[in-house]
Amino acid sequence: MNDETPDIQTSSPPGEASPQLDAGGEPAAAKKKRRKISAKAATAAIEARIGHKFADPTLLATAFTHVSALKSARKRGDSYQRLEFLGDHVLGLIVSDMLYRAFPNADEGELSKRLAELVRKESCADVAKSLGLLDDIKLGAVGAGAGARLRKSVLGDICEAVFLDGGYSAAAQFVERNWTERMHKPRRPLRDPKTVLQEWAQGKGLPTPVYREVERTGPHHDPQFRVAVDLPGLAPAEGVGGSKRAAEKVAASVMIAREGVGGGSNDG
Repeated sequence: MNDETPDIQTSSPPGEASPQLDAGGEPAAAKKKRRKISAKAATAAIEARIGHKFADPTLLATAFTHVSALKSARKRGDSYQRLEFLGDHVLGLIVSDMLYRAFPNADEGELSKRLAELVRKESCADVAKSLGLLDDIKLGAVGAGAGARLRKSVLGDICEAVFLDGGYSAAAQFVERNWTERMHKPRRPLRDPKTVLQEWAQGKGLPTPVYREVERTGPHHDPQFRVAVDLPGLAPAEGVGGSKRAAEKVAASVMIAREGVGGGSNDG
């Protein structure tokens, strides 16, 4: 009779591969599963803060991913850059609609000034910070400038992700939740947008903005002017108003909002 204690079988049954272990002795499959669960929990937490559950979670991940964090530079579509192309426009449309309904007595110049204030990159960064979203951004080996830029643009990217996932209604609900209070806050007198644009251009080493009349319509007693503003290297921006001066202000405000010019609103 053999009194020796039998060895405990540690190998896999015949026909089964032994589980792969990582450096810490944890099975690779278990580690992968744990990471997947952790990623789902992180996504759910972000969705709760945004107020939208994504049918396609990859859109949300893309909104937070800088191109430097991608494993392959050929997959630039997996970064926030394509979302940013449309995100600013979706945000601008929704905020414009909110302003139009909230301030029925404001003229186009006043509405444009308010729009420029609400959608500028610094305002978007403040909203992202209030939602606790800045720490979720995935950055690779980039400089501080690129990181700061992404942090200022992430709200536009998220807005576009919500728009693509849930449609205009979902995006509008997201923006209204986070911009309505800001929209109604008392403000100091806004600076003239033409002055702001000129100072910004000078700071960039650009010449003075040039305004040109594109079209004049309407009767002589009630004309409507369409004016474009030009700066080298930038697409023209247009504005419409009851006078050339008013149309020029609107055009300047449009370019300020589009280029994310800081200090163009509350520097009274």
